[in-house]
Amino acid sequence: MAEKFSLKDHLFNAETIGQLASEFALLPGFEADAFAAEVLSGFDGRELLERLDWIADCLEPRLASDFPTMADQVQAAMPAPLDPTLRDDDFGQFIHAVPGILAVRHGLEDHRDRALDLLEQATQRFSMEFYIRPFLNRWPDETLARLQRWAKHDNYHVRRLVSEGTRPRLPWAKNIEIEPLVPLPLLNQLHADPTRYVTRSVANHMNDLSKVSPDTVLKTLTDWQAEGRQNPRELAWMTSHALRTMIKSGEPRAMAMLGYEAEADIRVDRLTMTPPAPKIGDKTVVEIVLSADQDTPVLVDYAIRFTRPSGAETDKVFKVKQGIVRASKPLTLKKTQVFKAEASTYTLVPGSHRLSLMVNGGVRAVLDFDLGAAETS
Repeated sequence: MAEKFSLKDHLFNAETIGQLASEFALLPGFEADAFAAEVLSGFDGRELLERLDWIADCLEPRLASDFPTMADQVQAAMPAPLDPTLRDDDFGQFIHAVPGILAVRHGLEDHRDRALDLLEQATQRFSMEFYIRPFLNRWPDETLARLQRWAKHDNYHVRRLVSEGTRPRLPWAKNIEIEPLVPLPLLNQLHADPTRYVTRSVANHMNDLSKVSPDTVLKTLTDWQAEGRQNPRELAWMTSHALRTMIKSGEPRAMAMLGYEAEADIRVDRLTMTPPAPKIGDKTVVEIVLSADQDTPVLVDYAIRFTRPSGAETDKVFKVKQGIVRASKPLTLKKTQVFKAEASTYTLVPGSHRLSLMVNGGVRAVLDFDLGAAETS
């Protein structure tokens, strides 16, 4: 049996810790081998983020106790910045998150500006999105002023930090206390950025905002289209990415912005499941046939209403296709639906279920079916 992949071991191991140790070896008196041995000996039982904290714990006694000098040492040990000619998917190595941890631990209260300087340099090696957030909470006005300058930075990693670090729902990260719409002027600046790494962050940020202020998101996207500062194709991608939660919920205005008419004249010629009465653990093929009298853009999803063990009912939406129904040819779509016996996010129970076919956000047909109990061996 193949050994299960471990992300934490992939990111933190003898090779990567040896690399980090060699980078700090340029500091006078730094014993790289002893540092690496101590770090590696403490990894057992620690999860990914805990390992980062442990690396910082091992590094601190080997650095100056006063933060300005510590920051100078950390900065001197940094590798070269990530390739500035790239445009996307250059996240860096997790071992280079350590400067952010030290900046928060030792610079947050008494050395704010020097700590922010350190984050500016560090994020060009590994994103400091987790570590800018404590500064936003402790020094909101001062940190936002710094971010305003960074939005025009020459390095796209620094510009991305402005958007990513202020996201209201950043995965894995601590919450920030500023109002969600406060960073919007920063996004207005960044939406025209030439790099996908930045524009993806802006689009993700807008998707976060759509959950708290959909009207603002729709207006802002409309304004960006009118301004014409971003390449139309890139802005179209950003708009689709920013509206994905609203699209999933069938919001008509979001559908219209992407060119999908909620009241489009679409006929559902077929909606079937094969087999028609699957069991928990089975797969079934959902087949959909749509037709129209004129070429019509469509966004096709379906929702399945599941019954929870508590008896409550919940709809879960599954994406199917974005396409065009041609006047001369019906559009046939097929999707394999898996009813996992041990799904990680929900538990299936046998009984009556309903599949609702949605075209351009509206329910066009329903299919009731029975989900059988899992077969036992």
